[in-house]
Amino acid sequence: MALPTTSTEVTFPAGATTGDAPILAAPVLPDGRTALVVARTPFHPLDHTWPDQPADTGVIRVAGAELVVSDCVTGAVGPDGEFAVGEAIGVRRGDEDWSWLVLHVLDRAPGDVGDLVGASAELAVDADRRAALSAAHTSCHLLAFALNAVLAPRWRKEVRTDSLGRPDFDNLAITSSRMDEGGSRDDYRIGKSLRKKGFTADGLAEDLPGIRDEVEALLAQWLKTDAEVRIEVPGPALTARRVWHCGLPDGDAHIPCGGSHLGRLGELRALTIELNLDEDGALVARTRPDRA
Repeated sequence: MALPTTSTEVTFPAGATTGDAPILAAPVLPDGRTALVVARTPFHPLDHTWPDQPADTGVIRVAGAELVVSDCVTGAVGPDGEFAVGEAIGVRRGDEDWSWLVLHVLDRAPGDVGDLVGASAELAVDADRRAALSAAHTSCHLLAFALNAVLAPRWRKEVRTDSLGRPDFDNLAITSSRMDEGGSRDDYRIGKSLRKKGFTADGLAEDLPGIRDEVEALLAQWLKTDAEVRIEVPGPALTARRVWHCGLPDGDAHIPCGGSHLGRLGELRALTIELNLDEDGALVARTRPDRA
């Protein structure tokens, strides 16, 4: 089956959870699952390079049937027609010689999905799940800026700074970020490399309760501002380099991000933070948003 040579347009950065579009292809994925490709979609797929936010789920209504979308992944089509999915994609994200597709994976494929190609489809994301994931993602970014601010005194050397001018602990130390409907978990490596850059880890374990209290207090101040959250979108393509922005009291906090987000900080009542060191000495931060 021929696959599109134009990248999928996405509308989720603006908060869309519904949309209409023609079905362009119905490929069978390497793992045997069937997917639908449309021209434009509100579905957020799992990012194969930084899989922090889980994929959207929902339904696609087409030709009188309602098809359950149980997963949503990223696919890529090369100039010679080669097709790769997820972690098997071997080129740089956004490579202009490749087409980048949102693959809506069906829970159960109808008998002949090829008959659906060309039909107009109605797409609907699970809006409640999306809202929870958006809250987790926005909270994750807020944690990063708050952690950078509170840990700033621990730096002895000049290092890369975040958009608010503080040492970017989050960017320099993070190894993993994962979200679910209840919040997020971020793992930071406190190793020799970070110490050589000038980070002081002495007494960190003993200081964690106080650091957590300072982080939560700062986050509480920010939530009270009800600041706008917006996504800077240079273009509609899936791989466009989008940037998250939030107007905090100390300036415009911004960071590259391909996920979905809340519209305002007032959509959160509170943020609860847990900070712990694991057995390898890595800092584990868990953020739990309380949605208004």
